[in-house]
Amino acid sequence: MAPRASWKGYLKLSLVSCPVRLYPATSTSERISFHQLHKDTHNRINIKPVDPELGLVERSDLVKGYEYEDKKYVIIDEADLDSVRIESNHTLNIEAFVEEGSVDVIYQDAPYYLAPDGAMAEETFVVLREALRQSGTLAIARLVLSSRERVVTIGARETGMFVCTLRSPNEVRGTAEYFGTIPAGNPDPEMLDLAKALIKQKLTSFDPKKYEDRYEIALMTMIKEKLKGHKPIIAAAPERGNVINLMDALKASLGQAKPPARSKTKTETAAKPAEKLAAAAGKSASKGKK
Repeated sequence: MAPRASWKGYLKLSLVSCPVRLYPATSTSERISFHQLHKDTHNRINIKPVDPELGLVERSDLVKGYEYEDKKYVIIDEADLDSVRIESNHTLNIEAFVEEGSVDVIYQDAPYYLAPDGAMAEETFVVLREALRQSGTLAIARLVLSSRERVVTIGARETGMFVCTLRSPNEVRGTAEYFGTIPAGNPDPEMLDLAKALIKQKLTSFDPKKYEDRYEIALMTMIKEKLKGHKPIIAAAPERGNVINLMDALKASLGQAKPPARSKTKTETAAKPAEKLAAAAGKSASKGKK
């Protein structure tokens, strides 16, 4: 069964256009999710809309409202929404091009795959795809998803294209509130070199298969064991000790540091005075013999 498209329309560059389909590039269907049940009956709870005056109400009686002042709303119906339909409802109209890597990751939101809609669209689609690939650029376009216009980037990916919706600038928080008090200062050169050496030592190519969600796996293991009637105990990861000296920690991480001195036990500490007393008593005895 072919995947279901989230959006169908036309990819348009100036006078060139071709029909395309947009598909979600990710899925959360495999994530473990829970339902709310009553603790005694174990029946699933239905969340129903409640009006403060009328009590339970039917969903068919609900309308959209925009709060323009505190507790004051203007009602928006489907006719109002239809009146603001724009071209991007059915067209991915390319407005500009930017270099790959120039779009800050903080603005990147949801990923999608873009494919031609039918064999007749393939030739135009391939030309546009290769033009993006060979020029090393991303296209900037707009489209409407879930009744909202989104600015997107479009780039070549394998034999298709990759679309990423972008967050609006007013959705992105500034950094001053979070980074304003962090000193810029120059770190200690030796420690910086050690940190860079540690990075080089652990440098590898990214393989997402190596970084599975360990919590999700442990959660599923627990669920399977519970279905068998068991009550598994999953040991927590050991706690790390406090890092007292950054230089020593960096050297130890690189295997340059000597093994830390063995801490003295209470028994050893108590034995030291006794050993000194015994040695002193031995000396006194030898003097007496002389």
